[in-house]
Amino acid sequence: MPSITKRVHTLADGRELIYFDDADTALAPDRAPDLRHPEARPATATMRQDPLTGEWVSIAAARQNRVFLPPAELDPLAPATPSNPSEVPSNYDVAVFENKSPSFGPAITDADAPQSLEDLAAIGIGRARTSVGRCEVVCFSPEHEGSFGSLTPSRARTVIEAWADRTAALSALPNVQQVFPFENRGEAIGVTLRHPHGQIYAYPYITPRTTRLIASVEQYGPTLFTDILKSERSSERVVLTGEHWTAFVPFAARWPIEVHMLPHRQVADFAETSDAERGELATLYLRLLRGVDALYETQTPYIAAWHQAPVAVHRSDIRLMLQLTSPRRAADKLKYLAGSESAMGAWIGDVPPERAAQLVREAIARADRDSPVHPTDGEAAR
Repeated sequence: MPSITKRVHTLADGRELIYFDDADTALAPDRAPDLRHPEARPATATMRQDPLTGEWVSIAAARQNRVFLPPAELDPLAPATPSNPSEVPSNYDVAVFENKSPSFGPAITDADAPQSLEDLAAIGIGRARTSVGRCEVVCFSPEHEGSFGSLTPSRARTVIEAWADRTAALSALPNVQQVFPFENRGEAIGVTLRHPHGQIYAYPYITPRTTRLIASVEQYGPTLFTDILKSERSSERVVLTGEHWTAFVPFAARWPIEVHMLPHRQVADFAETSDAERGELATLYLRLLRGVDALYETQTPYIAAWHQAPVAVHRSDIRLMLQLTSPRRAADKLKYLAGSESAMGAWIGDVPPERAAQLVREAIARADRDSPVHPTDGEAAR
């Protein structure tokens, strides 16, 4: 059977560029070189510790220079043309490359990099470390506009393969403690490019969210995710389920639209998923996203966050999980994080989770009827 193909290239300034060709691709294997004049890469940022919380903040001033909502003819993620020397020299199915203005990296090692998790956990005044790591851009399609939900099942499967490949590769880099694939969708979220794409961050520390999760696992026990999934699958909050995955509105949802998706077995990250799990996810995830878009007459802004276990700890009890959130609480209203949420981290939910689950289920049913997602023959066979 045809398979997804990985092709590794290098951009003019030395950044890595990887093409992932669909299993049913129409593209030739050759790719054009990057003929742009190489520019100097920005200096690696510095991260500073907040002694009140112990959290680390990367001060990445180079990000101020990134492109903001360019016209289609100047899309930096589109295949390059003579009038638009973009980041991707050739036409592609899926392309992954190192971010030009990263929050972490380009340095992977440095004399002032974090020395260990113990070093990061110590509290002090004026503590700083180099923001080593890597940030990558994942282009879902050569089209100028869209999102993951607008992909074909075959292309969705290719993106998932790219996530798995890059998770394994980035986890193997020195000083990387956690790898995080995500998609920001919609200008209400703060998106600066309309091109269908996501990102992958390879952090030099374990993120605050995961640090709190580790504390919960250590207090509750190693069956936390198993027990959550069992409880949610028996509730009225399930919105979508398959042989390998279940999506549900969580019991204590914070956002007006919030859906979690878990695999049915313990897998720490995308690299540990099976071929069957990746194949089913390609169609279930498309159905979920198209359902979220069907909630209202206009597209729904969201953040699709794929939480993965840290690289070196709690691999056997922290499970890969999607957290899809949207601030949209009505057709013409957004939830803003005001005083209680922003300053105190004390959330107040606007929509009962059971009601939200009902609305999402109904929207998925409408989307399935109006725009059904069917796996391709190759997809079904993988």
